[in-house]
Amino acid sequence: MAWAQAACAICLSRGKKNAPCIIFIDEIDAVGRHRGAGLGGGHDEREQTLNQLLVEMDGFESNEGVILMAATNRPDVLDPALLRPGRFDRRVVVGLPDVRGREEILAVHTRKIPLADDVQLNVLARGTPGFSGADLANLVNEAALMAARHNRKSVLQFDFEVAKDKVMMGVERKSMILTDEEKKNTAYHEAGHALVAAKLPHSDPLHKVTIIPRGMALGLTMQLPTDDRHNYYKEYLETRIAISMGGRIAEELFLNQMSAGASSDIEKATELARKMVCEWGMSSMGPIAYGKKEEQIFLGREIAQHRDYSESTAVKIDEEVKKFVTDGYNKAKEIISGDRESLERLALALIEREVLDAPEIALLLEGKALPPLPIPAKDDAMQQVIKPDHGRTAPAKGERPATA
Repeated sequence: MAWAQAACAICLSRGKKNAPCIIFIDEIDAVGRHRGAGLGGGHDEREQTLNQLLVEMDGFESNEGVILMAATNRPDVLDPALLRPGRFDRRVVVGLPDVRGREEILAVHTRKIPLADDVQLNVLARGTPGFSGADLANLVNEAALMAARHNRKSVLQFDFEVAKDKVMMGVERKSMILTDEEKKNTAYHEAGHALVAAKLPHSDPLHKVTIIPRGMALGLTMQLPTDDRHNYYKEYLETRIAISMGGRIAEELFLNQMSAGASSDIEKATELARKMVCEWGMSSMGPIAYGKKEEQIFLGREIAQHRDYSESTAVKIDEEVKKFVTDGYNKAKEIISGDRESLERLALALIEREVLDAPEIALLLEGKALPPLPIPAKDDAMQQVIKPDHGRTAPAKGERPATA
């Protein structure tokens, strides 16, 4: 990779000749990783390129008018020599946009797209917490493709909702055929998640429940927070664990069986409980961090965790983790056992309709019947497609068709 060194030197030298100018280096972590932590010793090509970059940056003088900018999503692995004053001495953190930022980003990406009158960008912004600019661009693109597939001249709010589900939950696997037993098991499993999420006070509002396979999952229970979350509290995390246990409990109480479908839920609940104990100090173990993560910076990922505590402490940690998960399990079991009728209604509605949104879930929990499914109406564009003679009025009975 001697060419990388040469390219680095040429780029920076040309910048000096063309001053004033701005030199931008994207993905600086590709060549700026911490030296001395690689697998190839201390004189590999990547470190040589970094050394060349550092030498050239030291050659800049205050009156040359050259500004060097770089971007990375891994600032933790950069070499300290890059971040000292005189080199990259200022950091600008670009986080995920808030609700106002998402609305403005959606306005930018929809400028050239014909929108229907029912489209509300502020509603879409509130319903997409955690989305980055690229996610929002993908959302608009998917909505436009959905409208184009149905020959619509403008993009409806319905298209954005379908696109949002696709981006959040994955593509529907319509080719995957579930047996009646698998469909019933999935319906009760997702109904258990939904019922616990609806009953607990610190839970995020339910958005949609589906038993249509998406991605690697046979069914999904989607929740959307009302506001952007920047911090997590103990009550909220305990609620998350209880919701994760709801699917397994519904299978046990209503189907008298256990399936492998709860493996992901159990894994997430256990991981969350362990973080509460070992990283966030939310247990009786006290505000102490247990376990030091060891990272191989050359590979850029965590490969091990160093145990800096005794065996007796490890036993206590396991007991605290088990306590968090067991408490969530018992809390979810109490909720489902106390409202079996609501879970039955949710499960049967899922088997019938396969998808339930928030208003429908609220009706079922109140003991009310769901309205009949609406018959999809053909829009004007579709009517033009199915009309004979490319949209012109068909001749009446006994009338000769017009000729050109």
